[in-house]
Amino acid sequence: MKIVILAAGYAVRLQPLTLDMPKPLLKIGGRAMIDRIIDRIDELEENRPIYVVSNGKFFRKFEEWLAASGCADKISLINDHSTANENRLGAVRDLELAIDQKRIDDDLLVIAGDNLFNMDLNDFLRFARSRSDGISFAVYDIGNPEAAKNFGVVKIDDNNKVVDFEEKPKSPKSTLISTGIYYFPRAKIARIKEYVKLNEKLDAPGYHISWLSKNDKVYWFSFEEDWYDIGNIESYKKADAEYSKKEKERNGKE
Repeated sequence: MKIVILAAGYAVRLQPLTLDMPKPLLKIGGRAMIDRIIDRIDELEENRPIYVVSNGKFFRKFEEWLAASGCADKISLINDHSTANENRLGAVRDLELAIDQKRIDDDLLVIAGDNLFNMDLNDFLRFARSRSDGISFAVYDIGNPEAAKNFGVVKIDDNNKVVDFEEKPKSPKSTLISTGIYYFPRAKIARIKEYVKLNEKLDAPGYHISWLSKNDKVYWFSFEEDWYDIGNIESYKKADAEYSKKEKERNGKE
């Protein structure tokens, strides 16, 4: 298995915080968001290569982060060479770039680089591998239809299969939302390229999942552990405050 972290966005809704710093490197509770993702990956029962896709504007920032992280032996950086939000490749094309550049011909775990979650990835992988005839992704019940309008919303059947997926719907069909964690079995990697060739919407992985739900088997995995969306400055400050509190409580117990 290979792991790709998508970190090439420009996070315009978080400006001015993201004018000179990529969103995944913003600190939450004193640590970069991407470091917290690496924490979750390090809990996996197997060690696998990690590829981080950045844009051209912030590539140097990620090089500095990697040099200081002590993880250079297991993490490789990929530059998509975009320079602004207006000429960004989009998450799906960034994923294709990683597959091509690193010649990935293996099962693939994909994680959005601004993802804050406390789910055990081992549980997700066990679920996904038991359904290797399709693609799996992790969902979270946000519980509020109004809030769900800001995310990719999932409609499901009784067999854990996704029957519909809609990105930022005006009238959500459920409160189950995508969290930016995906698993592609090796046999399904080609579907990424197939979708890119259609020249459909390439910005958010959710558009690809929506297409897959109509053209292949897609399964959902729900978790109840904490998950945070960092979409604007208000949500960033809230998550930072909550993580800072947790860090203080943990340090106080040590």
